[in-house]
Amino acid sequence: MDVVMPQLGETVAEGTVMVWHKKVGERVEADELLFEVGTDKVETEIPSVVSGVLAEIFVAEGETVDVGTCLAVIDDGKLKPEGSAPRAKKDKTASAAPAVAVSAGRTENSVPRDKSLSPVVRKLLSEHGIDAGEIRGGGDGGRITRRDVMSYVEASGGDVSQTDSARDDGTQVIPFSRHRKLTAEHMVRSKATSAHVLQAVEVDFHHVDEVRDAKQAGWRAKEGFVLTYLPFIAKAVCQAMNDFPHLNAHVDGDSLVVHESVHLAIAVDLNFEGLVTPVIRDANLKSIAELARCIHDVAARARDRKLVPDELSGATYTLSNSGSFGTLITAPIISQPQVAILSIDGVTKRPVVVTGAKGDEIGIRPIGILAQSFDHRAVDGAYSAAFLRKIKEILESQDWLAELI
Repeated sequence: MDVVMPQLGETVAEGTVMVWHKKVGERVEADELLFEVGTDKVETEIPSVVSGVLAEIFVAEGETVDVGTCLAVIDDGKLKPEGSAPRAKKDKTASAAPAVAVSAGRTENSVPRDKSLSPVVRKLLSEHGIDAGEIRGGGDGGRITRRDVMSYVEASGGDVSQTDSARDDGTQVIPFSRHRKLTAEHMVRSKATSAHVLQAVEVDFHHVDEVRDAKQAGWRAKEGFVLTYLPFIAKAVCQAMNDFPHLNAHVDGDSLVVHESVHLAIAVDLNFEGLVTPVIRDANLKSIAELARCIHDVAARARDRKLVPDELSGATYTLSNSGSFGTLITAPIISQPQVAILSIDGVTKRPVVVTGAKGDEIGIRPIGILAQSFDHRAVDGAYSAAFLRKIKEILESQDWLAELI
């Protein structure tokens, strides 16, 4: 059976083979991880659709080919039909090894199978002479990460300073991953494209906390995850867009294209190994509970590498959340072609002046900072500031309890 480059999204025309998880001659079972594909937006794990022996590989790791191109052949014991998929130039190195018998998860005259190892991890294991079976993976699904290898080497008394490439002056050279390169290119392009301006407001999350405290136990028991500040902020942003739609837009030449729906991107950290921004479509039509579920779902699937490219495109506004790390204020870079991005930083209890029945008083309140970078080509400072004030007013005065009932 031919293994072809899959169609990972409506707008995706090609993909790059990132990792082969099987070697020529090895057996693969149906639904077992076979290879990983990377696009300009996401890396996706691809399982085998049949059981059999990987007979040939035509596209090596790092090569980019069109959707539908034959990448490899699995001998599943069936006759190959006429008119198979177009094949890329054969990767002679990858397919040179003869097909040999498979026994108890090992091939004769071969090394043990790789267990979902990235090229970087394979390189590190080889440099330090470590068998993958000696390391317990801490990544998603038990995957072995670069950090796992480094921790193992250090715990074993090894020298981690020579990993990757060390210079005579003691500095370390770590080549950018493909994901890091794409991120770097996008960030530099954004700074060169948009006239970035930063504005921030302090928000009292007292009323939000009252609802979270009252509903948290029941919510967690029912939903299986914690109710955070993020869905409340997402809801407030969507509501504020009704009055300030020019921030839900993109610049097209000398025009501003304003979107009717809010397609909200949520920045997700991949365990310090990269960043992706999955999109919640029509976020303005969703309730607090629906937003909370959507945010939890896309974040979990992002970390499990289960997103497809279409889930990472089409955003009209982005939320970047560094609050769990206790940051004070962040100046985020706009994700093109959007015209604004909101940073959510740490919420901490502070003494503030509050107006009570007896006038101004000192109270202890959970205070956080929302910081927005906006494109000065699209709007002016007053417009952006009024938008932030509206978000603040919604968060501080809305009947959030009624929203969750």
